[in-house]
Amino acid sequence: MKKRADVESAAEAYLELLASRRVEYFFGNAGTDFAPIVEAYARRSAQGQILPRPITVPHETPAVAMAHGYAMVTGRPQLVMVHVTVGTANALGGIINAARANAPILFSAGRTPLTEGALPGARNRQIHWAQESFDQGSMVREYVKWDYELRMGSQIETVVDRALAIATSEPAGPVYLTLPREVLSERMTDFEYSETPRLSANGTTVADPASVQRAAEMLAAAVNPLIIVKSAGRDPEAVKPLVALAEALAIPVVDQYHTHVNFPQDHPLHVGYESTPYVEAADVIVVIETDAPWFPKLKAPSPDAQIIQVGHDPIFSRYPIRGFAVDLSLGGAPRLTLAALAEAARRAGADPAAVAARRARWEAEHRRLQDAWAARARAVQNDKPIDMAWVSRCIGDVIDAHTLVVNEYDLDNTQTVFRAPGTYFGSSPAAGLGWGLGAALGAKLASPDKTVICALGDGAYIFGAPTAAHWVSRAHNLPVLWVIFNNRAWNAVKRSVQAHAPQGWAVRTGTMPLSDLDPAPDYELICQASGGHGERVEDPAALPNAIARALKIIREERRQVLLNVICKKP
Repeated sequence: MKKRADVESAAEAYLELLASRRVEYFFGNAGTDFAPIVEAYARRSAQGQILPRPITVPHETPAVAMAHGYAMVTGRPQLVMVHVTVGTANALGGIINAARANAPILFSAGRTPLTEGALPGARNRQIHWAQESFDQGSMVREYVKWDYELRMGSQIETVVDRALAIATSEPAGPVYLTLPREVLSERMTDFEYSETPRLSANGTTVADPASVQRAAEMLAAAVNPLIIVKSAGRDPEAVKPLVALAEALAIPVVDQYHTHVNFPQDHPLHVGYESTPYVEAADVIVVIETDAPWFPKLKAPSPDAQIIQVGHDPIFSRYPIRGFAVDLSLGGAPRLTLAALAEAARRAGADPAAVAARRARWEAEHRRLQDAWAARARAVQNDKPIDMAWVSRCIGDVIDAHTLVVNEYDLDNTQTVFRAPGTYFGSSPAAGLGWGLGAALGAKLASPDKTVICALGDGAYIFGAPTAAHWVSRAHNLPVLWVIFNNRAWNAVKRSVQAHAPQGWAVRTGTMPLSDLDPAPDYELICQASGGHGERVEDPAALPNAIARALKIIREERRQVLLNVICKKP
């Protein structure tokens, strides 16, 4: 069925179509190229048309991260628009994060006006010459699934529907659309479009039954099988069939540097967050949506081990090099493939006594790990400066089913327990710093009734354009609890040096140039400047009360809170 809208410009037709396609938010970091968009919004507002809601974000880093955060919680792509070449360049780190995290985003940018004459939207500012590039899309082409430049208003429906269909087809990811100002300014009197999209995402697929059966037989015959998973929980419906598979054959599950809740972390078959201790002894390994299931330089499976890889793209074809073995590839939606594999595993005829013995052994390992992690927290609970394990334990103690946690680096997962799918989100494998602040705001926008806690390293906080992020929190009523693990350093840099040269000069002398962040700013004052509550916490005994006080403020006063927790320096 066709719909017809009264519009004045292509920009207004663009907004009309976005609203009809369930794009609820327009995250904008505006420049001179936005003039037709701003004019179209003004007309729509005067007519009571509020969708997609414009969200002003004063820096590209949190703008893209907000769209990422919204998509990771809801699965629905939103639009983020930045300013021509320079805005695209500022946003690129966020787009790399989204690409590697499979976050569907309609990423758009203005395009410097094409013409120098009298056309509506033509160049009329000094920057319109200097900001043009020969190929604007080339800046992002390696990290987006599709890019295009809108050529005329009559294309809008086809272009937008194609963009959204490609972004949401698995493996999902960002797409890029550039919008010349003359095209957005094109005069239109009405806009006719289909009420429902005539283009849609590819349907879900499942691995073929013969391959699933073969995988089940391999697992049933295994003596020491192992499951390694990183981001299967991007689809919350994949968690239940993974539990069923693990329980069917008593297979232990490792959350390998996980980014989502993939498996209940208090389940007796959950054995931690790093595969290194277990890969050498495994004879059959199931790798699920994991780009780096082990680190060959440190530990690798036996050459005789059989490797089954499960995922939308089990060989990670968008990675330039990735040499992990794939003896059996099960491509398709993990929730469907895992459900089929769990059912096949139950029928595969595994020895019940062997399964029972394996279950007892791994349940004992789970208890050993839990006891060791709890002992670690107790051992450091009085340390000054505060140990990150204690900060993490204090956060873990307040997490419930109505809490979402966004972690950019320093939350120690051994001190927390997440059970419900969709309650924990870690940074992208690409690890472009600055993601956490915006992602937490996007998560809060997507789940206004949930409590959102964002755990950040101090280096990540600086990268996230905090002045802009705190402004957004205040302006759009998005109260988040920010917890900064402030160790006055880039921990990742120091750990990399220690691993690279454990007996080297840097370790022996304690000198690591380019890694320290002293003297540290008073981060709590940045939050206070945008009407939030900020505290500096130096006493480990005071931390639980500080967190409780912070949660009360964000829930009852609906104000953001930042806790600047002074932690041990590495």
